[in-house]
Amino acid sequence: VHKTKTERNRSLWIATVIISAILIFVGNWLVTRGSKIMDQSALTVRAQVVKLGSYMEYDEEEAGYKSFVQYFHARILSGEDKGNTVTAYQQMDSYMDTGERFIQVGDKVILYNYGFETETDEWVFGSYARFDHILILGAVFLFLIILFGRGKGVSTVVSLLFTCLAVFFVFVPSVLTGKNIYMMTAIVCVFTIVMTLLLTNGASQKSFTTMLGCAAGVLVAALLTLAYDRIMHLTGYIDEHSIYLQQIEGAEIDLRAIIFAMITIGAMGAVMDVAMDISSSLYEVQRHAEHISFKELFKSGMNIGRDVMGTMANTLVLAYIGSSLCTILLRITYANSLMELINTESIVVELLQAIVGSMGILMTIPLTAFICCILYVRKPKTNNN
Repeated sequence: VHKTKTERNRSLWIATVIISAILIFVGNWLVTRGSKIMDQSALTVRAQVVKLGSYMEYDEEEAGYKSFVQYFHARILSGEDKGNTVTAYQQMDSYMDTGERFIQVGDKVILYNYGFETETDEWVFGSYARFDHILILGAVFLFLIILFGRGKGVSTVVSLLFTCLAVFFVFVPSVLTGKNIYMMTAIVCVFTIVMTLLLTNGASQKSFTTMLGCAAGVLVAALLTLAYDRIMHLTGYIDEHSIYLQQIEGAEIDLRAIIFAMITIGAMGAVMDVAMDISSSLYEVQRHAEHISFKELFKSGMNIGRDVMGTMANTLVLAYIGSSLCTILLRITYANSLMELINTESIVVELLQAIVGSMGILMTIPLTAFICCILYVRKPKTNNN
């Protein structure tokens, strides 16, 4: 029996992986048909600096600043010209000190060529090639997950991969091509919840209760966001990026819907975590106390939830504060008064994210506990004699 159950779980895992991959592929195809996302206006390659060339300074007296140009030779590491050595230049000026240093021999960089591979055109320094270091750190992170989690760790890595693909290969292109953001947010949330729990926990009673509890918590966050969007008369123009989004050719992006997606998708991860904690804990409680009553099990769920709630709410609030620290500092610096500051839409949206996300967590606890009690508590057998 155990072998049959194991084989059944393995078959479900494989089926979930295949279906998830198909859904993401089809979703990406549907939302990107006829679009020109990342349509390159310049040839972009990775390269490594092999030799420094001449260095020049230009005194722009009329503009009131100096510009500095460093020429260098670099070997291309990607694309059709891989292996070729080209001449490029890096330009900086004294008008705005970004803290970026001049390149050195051995540096890996990103180069642009606006002449599309014509040898006479100069290659321009774009930025340092930083993603290689992120790949190394990410590989270490994934290795540690698999090392500590073993089979569960592999499932976690796969579910994380599919979540990222759903967001960046389906949701983001759908927004840029003018699809309904509210509908796409709901689709991505449902897909992520179901896929993650099937891969990490299989088709079990525990997974089912977690899905329902998580869906309930996310629904609370979504409804609160919609309500306060109207109550507070939000426009969606929270920073300069919002203005740039409105200027994308051929895309009519609903900025208020973007706020909805930000808050709902942001809350989903924390809500899923809390729902899993409650569902798993109550499953173990019921397993070791088979005749526990509905009331006692619900009380245990609320007690567990209270312990989880404090740290999870702090985690969510601190994550939002940390991600928007530059915006907060800038707003505080140029605000005329505290009254003006706390009523600025960008600050209000940050507060709304933190509070609505925490409210989603708060409501997930009793809702998940209630669902668990309905499905876990066994009715006493009646004696027919």
